Amino acid sequence: MSDQNLSMLRIDKGATGHRSPAGRSRMVWLLTGVVLLLLVILAVRLLAFGTIVIETATVTNVYPSQAFTLLNASGYVVAQRKAAVASKTTARLEWLGVQEGSRVKAGQILARLENRDTIAARDQAISGLASARANRIQAEAELTDALRAFNRSRELLAGGIVAQADFDVAETRVSRSRAALDAAQAAVRGAEAALTGAEVAVEYSLIRAPFDAVVLTKNADIGDIVTPIGAAANSKSAVVTIADLASLEVEADVSESSLVRVKQGQPCEIQLDALPDERFRGVLQTIVPTADRSKASVMVKVRFIDRDLRVMPEMSAKVAFLEKPVTPGEQHPRTAVSPAVIAERGGRTVVFVIKGDRASERAVTLGPKVGDLVEVTAGVKAGEKIIASPIAKLRDGVRVKLAGK
Repeated sequence: MSDQNLSMLRIDKGATGHRSPAGRSRMVWLLTGVVLLLLVILAVRLLAFGTIVIETATVTNVYPSQAFTLLNASGYVVAQRKAAVASKTTARLEWLGVQEGSRVKAGQILARLENRDTIAARDQAISGLASARANRIQAEAELTDALRAFNRSRELLAGGIVAQADFDVAETRVSRSRAALDAAQAAVRGAEAALTGAEVAVEYSLIRAPFDAVVLTKNADIGDIVTPIGAAANSKSAVVTIADLASLEVEADVSESSLVRVKQGQPCEIQLDALPDERFRGVLQTIVPTADRSKASVMVKVRFIDRDLRVMPEMSAKVAFLEKPVTPGEQHPRTAVSPAVIAERGGRTVVFVIKGDRASERAVTLGPKVGDLVEVTAGVKAGEKIIASPIAKLRDGVRVKLAGK
């Protein structure tokens, strides 16, 4: 190639122009921004794909009886022996010695009505009885004297010393004395009856507990008129309402279709809404022989085996009807989880708990199965949150987030 041709291949610097320093700086910043944007996008994608979406479960307390429960029903605690204690007479309430919650014994005086008139009548009856008894003693003495005189007259008559008329007088006197004694004895019996009536009237003014019980409600206050029929304005027919807590039972409704699962004497377990952490042993005492057509159910009565002073009438209750009685070892709750939340990692049995935004392994010790769950004897406590799924993808320290967040 000639020198002329080579000269034609040269680049004309004037034609291409010359880039200024400001232009080069803008290009550098533009390239840097693009690179940073790509890095942010890459980091977001890595975080999204590196976080596991999880669901959680709660460690629960379960009772072994749940594994052999045939039927559940709800009802209320009811005292089978309950009384509205009142008086058989009408009077003003003068003294009240109990209040709600008071424990009383059979025969204990709970309240007293005004009774000055009945006490006066009783005192009068006592005096009348004393007078009648004194008259009887006098009649007995008179009869004794008449008998002595009669015996003497008979002896004298036999000896011809006294006339027949004198003997007849002595004999008549004996008859009169015997009649007087009979009258005196009848008067004593009448006085005794009058005294008994007066004492009963006084007793009516004393309101006593008919059996050992606890006072549920106070129906009258001092100054109220208490009457057995409650017809007077502002009068009270009962002073207190009491219940025998030893007679507490749960009355529950069992549907007619489930009635074949229960029978008299069947073991039960009772749970009260007021004591959710307690279970009480019970036994089916009575199946009431009539159905409620409006609810298509039959009432059953479940008796408490173990008495607890915290149990009160009208508490809401749930009853579990069991296949077999609860043994002492089955009366207490056990900490349990679903078998699906348990994993094997490094030869250890573990569950996963959440610490911040990470999954953390927690070694656990397992016990026997409790129904569909498995007992955990160590490692977690009831109420703790643990990861329920997906267990297979979890490793200690992996980033997690809750579903829906």
